Amino acid sequence: MATKQLQDAPTPARPKSTNGVINGTKAGTGDTRIVVIIYGPGQEKIVSVFADVLGKPYRLAPSFQAVGGGDHGTVIGIGASDAKADIGARNKMLMVAINAHCVNLGMPPDLDLSVASDYEFLYTEQPFFRRDLSRFIAFTLGQISHHEALITKPRTYFISTTFPDVRTALSNLDILSVGSDAVEIRVDLLKEPLPDGTFSSVPSMSYVGEQVMLLRQRTELPIIFTTRCTRENGRFPMDNPELYYQYLYRAIQWGCEYVDVEIWLPEDIRRRLYEQRGNSRIISAFHDFSGTFKWPSPEAQSIFQESRKYGDIVKMITIINSMSENYELEYFRSQIKANNPDGPPLSAVNMGQLGQFSRAVNTVFSPITHPLLPIVAAPGQMSAAEINGALSTMGQLPKKNIYAIGSFRSTPQATFFEKCFNELGLPHNFATVDRGVKGSVEAFCLQPNFGGAYINPPLPASQPNIPQLSLSDAARTIGAIDTIVVRGEGAFSFIGDNATWKGIRATLTRDFAPSAYKDRAAIILSSNGEDAASVIFALRSLNIGKIYTVGFKAQGPLASGVEPFTSIESVQRVDQPFAIISALPPDKSHLVQPLLRHFSNGKHTSSSHLPGLGKVFLDLANGPRKGDPLAVAEQSGWTAYGVADTSAFTTVETLRLLVGQNVPYSFVRLASGRGLY
Repeated sequence: MATKQLQDAPTPARPKSTNGVINGTKAGTGDTRIVVIIYGPGQEKIVSVFADVLGKPYRLAPSFQAVGGGDHGTVIGIGASDAKADIGARNKMLMVAINAHCVNLGMPPDLDLSVASDYEFLYTEQPFFRRDLSRFIAFTLGQISHHEALITKPRTYFISTTFPDVRTALSNLDILSVGSDAVEIRVDLLKEPLPDGTFSSVPSMSYVGEQVMLLRQRTELPIIFTTRCTRENGRFPMDNPELYYQYLYRAIQWGCEYVDVEIWLPEDIRRRLYEQRGNSRIISAFHDFSGTFKWPSPEAQSIFQESRKYGDIVKMITIINSMSENYELEYFRSQIKANNPDGPPLSAVNMGQLGQFSRAVNTVFSPITHPLLPIVAAPGQMSAAEINGALSTMGQLPKKNIYAIGSFRSTPQATFFEKCFNELGLPHNFATVDRGVKGSVEAFCLQPNFGGAYINPPLPASQPNIPQLSLSDAARTIGAIDTIVVRGEGAFSFIGDNATWKGIRATLTRDFAPSAYKDRAAIILSSNGEDAASVIFALRSLNIGKIYTVGFKAQGPLASGVEPFTSIESVQRVDQPFAIISALPPDKSHLVQPLLRHFSNGKHTSSSHLPGLGKVFLDLANGPRKGDPLAVAEQSGWTAYGVADTSAFTTVETLRLLVGQNVPYSFVRLASGRGLY
């Protein structure tokens, strides 16, 4: 029953995970403790999936006491009934305990295990979403961090799902989340049906957990977990602050990337949540609906200082009575930024129609709505398109010309960019043009309203022939520029960047944690080093081990640790590669098939407890081809991806670079006619 859950003692503190981050260069190692998976009756296979995603071997153990230092590098599985005996006495510095509960076995999970575990992963057996598990374990172990990437963006937005049941939103979630960097689940607005036809006054932990699971299964965006109280325009009762702690800490256990903690809660609760947040980030939230709050007051400064004590982001939202209060907020915002250069970042807006100006100029996690949502989460909330329209009107988002330069006329990518601009309400013009003669790219860049370009085939980084151009580390190392970004106003400066490698890396980590690639072998096939350079860079960012090549020899800064195959014998001497990536042209893509069969998983059936033997195949060929390498790979036991996956992820990265806004991978696939579900 829900009441029993709410009355139990809160989850005890646990060691904070090491924060490893996938940034522009290297994946972090994150939490290095032994991963222990607690599994339910008949669910032993979930242990092997966790191990597979992490790229580690696994074994089953009878108890936590049977786990020791010698198990480092191995995923341990313990049955739920056995785990209950000594989970409380485990060495928390040695191991991280994850309660993996299949909802098909019934809800809620065993409460004692939920409370005692470090994390809890809820999943469905049919359908099973491996990418959900991959994201969960990579995030909770600190191998990825959405926050580190988001705080570097010029603007961030989040969409609030105001549905009483998130199932209602799932079919439209791809469209709802265009322009959003995160999605908020308003726990206080959830309505859990009861057997008598009424609704629970407070949704049970069991119901909320299932709702979070369903939402995460259908979006790659970070989740903001919010329990808005009755005084701050929400529905969560305020009579029991400890109830908030139980729900908010469970959100950390469920791997929610952001947890909204209201500042009215007792300091002890806010402090505990902040100290126990692991890799989640705390949004320290203040809302005022009285109409008497003033931004120039000492109270405003005091609230910020109190909020920052236990917050990674400070959120301050109030109702106003006159337009001038928007300017008071902007002065307050400038003071905070000047006096707190090291953060935390401030998200501050005024509610109501009068406050819409502040929503447009706020740059940190602006809450947005969408016409498809049943209700607006707060008065005056605007959509991403409305905010962009307002910024354009105010001259803060000037109209630019953005180009696709090169071989794009016959591809759907150019049409998709126009769709995105329309959906986001961006004022820019988009044009597809031929590369032309040498120097033609420079001519576009020097136009007064040039807003950026993506280029295919890429420009050589060694001779871009564009003045005022600086190179990103990726473009310089790879030797290729596929995106030109404009920085600054007036005196133009250009950044030559490479989005392709990020699209490749995102594909490679869709079903595997970054740690799965660490120190493993990979094989790359390509007709030349230029086509393979972004692949090598992506693999290096995942701390890959030895890279073997077929058809080319790596040159320059990417050549270290890369060895070409010279004969059949040299292939036979190689240990099982974790990844095979083909950058061969379509007419030669079939040449990878013998390698896929040679390193087939089928010949390793006797070693089921070994980590990913031959796991990932990526075919980057675009166009009609001989044979079907993807089918051969799947038949041989590989997880196979095609160029459509990489192109979609690359499009996401290109849009982020060019216009600074997020279009989810799922929407890219939907718009290209390849639905995900």
